[in-house]
Amino acid sequence: MADTAIAPQRRKRGGGRAGNAARRGGAVIEQMPWRVPVNIDRPTEPLSPEGVQAIHDGAMRILEEIGIEFLNHEALDILRRAGCTVTGENVRMGRDFVMEHIALAPASFTLTPRNPDRKITIGDGHIVFGNVSSPPNYWDMELGTKMPGTREQCRNLLKLTQYFNCIHFAGGYPVEPVDIHASVRHLDVLYDKLTITDKVMHAYSLGAERVEDVMEMVRIAGGLSHAEFDATPRMYTNINSTSPLKHDIPMLDGWMRLARRGQGCVVTPFTLAGAMAPVTMAGAVAQSIAEGLCAIVLAQIINPGCPCAIGTFTSNVDMKSGAPAFGTPEYMRATQMTGQLARFYGLPMRASGVCAANVPDGQAMWETSNSLWSAVQSGANMVYHAAGWLEGGLIASPEKFIMDCEVLQMIQRYMEPEITATGPDEIALDAIREVGSGGHFFGIQHTQDRYEKAFYSPFVSDWKNYEGWAAAGGVWTPERAHHLFKAIIADFEEPPMDPAIREELADFVARRKSEGGAPTDF
Repeated sequence: MADTAIAPQRRKRGGGRAGNAARRGGAVIEQMPWRVPVNIDRPTEPLSPEGVQAIHDGAMRILEEIGIEFLNHEALDILRRAGCTVTGENVRMGRDFVMEHIALAPASFTLTPRNPDRKITIGDGHIVFGNVSSPPNYWDMELGTKMPGTREQCRNLLKLTQYFNCIHFAGGYPVEPVDIHASVRHLDVLYDKLTITDKVMHAYSLGAERVEDVMEMVRIAGGLSHAEFDATPRMYTNINSTSPLKHDIPMLDGWMRLARRGQGCVVTPFTLAGAMAPVTMAGAVAQSIAEGLCAIVLAQIINPGCPCAIGTFTSNVDMKSGAPAFGTPEYMRATQMTGQLARFYGLPMRASGVCAANVPDGQAMWETSNSLWSAVQSGANMVYHAAGWLEGGLIASPEKFIMDCEVLQMIQRYMEPEITATGPDEIALDAIREVGSGGHFFGIQHTQDRYEKAFYSPFVSDWKNYEGWAAAGGVWTPERAHHLFKAIIADFEEPPMDPAIREELADFVARRKSEGGAPTDF
């Protein structure tokens, strides 16, 4: 590929604010402004009403007859006292009990970060996108190979998270910084997240210390009292069941801690059809629904009205190798089916933008596009891993992050209602009459008044013909994304934070480090 290096230029603008831009070859590339999109399309519903009832009945029979293993003894005590049948660590609950408690969960809720202008709604037709979360490895074009993640790479991906307005929340670590000891990793990364970004935060439910530390850091960063933090959701956690049919100790501990304080709780079973779930998609979805609903029941017992969302990560494995596959037809249908069940229960839904590709190539983009569009089609409200995911979640890539953001902006533009407006100006009979059958629309006033905002304008895609593309250096898409990544990082400025709050945050991190952070197994 030809070398088309960017010469970054400094300017006095804050990283990631609406209207922010990167410079490439002296030309400013504008991005779409910050907004929380509303999905105006009817959802795709592959299941008949009878099909919805069949999967619902299957999920209820799993909960009634087979049960879910709850390895957390505190959760077992809560469920036993609430009337569930507890045998050892197996919990069974009747469908009327389940539905009574699920009805307590709100159909939508808001999450308000330290910058209230970045508040997002989960549910109510909204769809929000988050960064890639939790890969242990990193890849970019400069390295040319994957490597364990570092704090610097994590910080750079957080800068992209803040910079792009189509990324609405900062999920888990965009890459695990394995150069930081696990006992204090959460302290350093959350300090970075809270200073580099001003978007909604996430806490890993990996033991009491990590969850309590993150809640306290989010509270400090927001300048909130404890009562103000507890009064409305300021952050969230996402837990995964240990499929098949199991919830583990630390995730349930974090889940219950956030539920008690009224913070967002998202449960996402990881049901791979053919491995951790039945090979049939209906069976896999039924199992996923059962694993998700029982955790939401627990949250509602603890704190009725606690904001909860049900997630889907139902895909299939490659039956030749056993490796996870993503963006498949089965994945898309399972996501759409789960959307129908989420609406049946009146719950917000989480989906994901995922792929199995190892580098940001064509496979990566078609699998991710399939995943993202299935989220749109399903009526999902929260989309995890929407930018930067590779190798089934084992690699984070800044080039892939930026290429995905192009897709996300296109989806956001697709949802803007003005595209389908049908007023007199849009029907444009006067313009059609003016041009007639022998002219063109380029130069008429109707076009001149609208051309700047009439269509989506890309920042990575190259719409020149082959000759023009070749004359400009023949730069392939991942390389264009790589140069844009370098320009954004060179030009990035952190969003403002009160110096006293930053100092308090730093003092908290220092104190908790001196106390040893969180316990680890090594």
